[in-house]
Amino acid sequence: MSINLKNKQEIIAKFGADEKDSGSAEVQIAMLTQKISELTEHMKSNKKDFATKRGLLMMVGKRKRLLSYLKEKDLESYRKLIKDLNIRG
Repeated sequence: MSINLKNKQEIIAKFGADEKDSGSAEVQIAMLTQKISELTEHMKSNKKDFATKRGLLMMVGKRKRLLSYLKEKDLESYRKLIKDLNIRG
């Protein structure tokens, strides 16, 4: 269910400023998007797993807040990120 180390390093390399940048908004949004897609697949086969559903909804809310922060802070970076992650339409 969680992101393994190889996937995490790939996400940091692609969206981070350097290899140790795991806290920037772009990297956090990319990691949350990966987790959300994994949990969405889990929820398709386990419809009554309400604890996972709650966690999924909390992750979606956190990603939404981070996206709104990034949109206010750096609009060009926001547009590039949503295009790269293929979210929001």
